[in-house]
Amino acid sequence: MKLYALTIAQTLPDWATVVTKSADLIEIEINDSQPNFQSLLEELETEIEPGTFGVKAEDLCSRLGIEMSNPHLCQLLEQAQNLISQIAMHPDYKQLLSAGYQPDLNIADAQTALTYLKWELEQK
Repeated sequence: MKLYALTIAQTLPDWATVVTKSADLIEIEINDSQPNFQSLLEELETEIEPGTFGVKAEDLCSRLGIEMSNPHLCQLLEQAQNLISQIAMHPDYKQLLSAGYQPDLNIADAQTALTYLKWELEQK
């Protein structure tokens, strides 16, 4: 399981590891099969809505000393466009195309859809 955070506590439990850390985002990998993590989940489990039990992300992050990241949609769109560009250049993707792969939604269509969405957001 991965969590994305703006800030983290000085020390994390042994079942939580910082994977990447940039100026504005921290990626944390959680070993969710580790017994200590499982017992924390059981401790935090609550009825989220009638008949539905689980752990609220806010409660888990609070316990870990993590401030969750909620990036602006424009930032997410830029990241998505970057990923799509990387996919288009990836040798495995190019090999699939040369072997006859014809997706219903091609890379150019996906990039165009994201561009239109970004334009809509910029007009607001």
